[in-house]
Amino acid sequence: MMEPTLTYEEAYKELAAIAKEIESESVSIDVLAQKVRRASELITWCQTKLRTTEAEVNKIITQMDKQP
Repeated sequence: MMEPTLTYEEAYKELAAIAKEIESESVSIDVLAQKVRRASELITWCQTKLRTTEAEVNKIITQMDKQP
């Protein structure tokens, strides 16, 4: 479950750190599944955040276009 106060930047930074750990093979086999699961959660959260932000921006632009 994602923290309610998590920002996109924090999630992205954590995801990048996990990717770096996995790529450098510094993650032990014992925690690999846990790291991959967390990365999956972060990816899903970031994708949702991006879609939501895009929809909000598009809505604002549409409203601005309708103004006289």
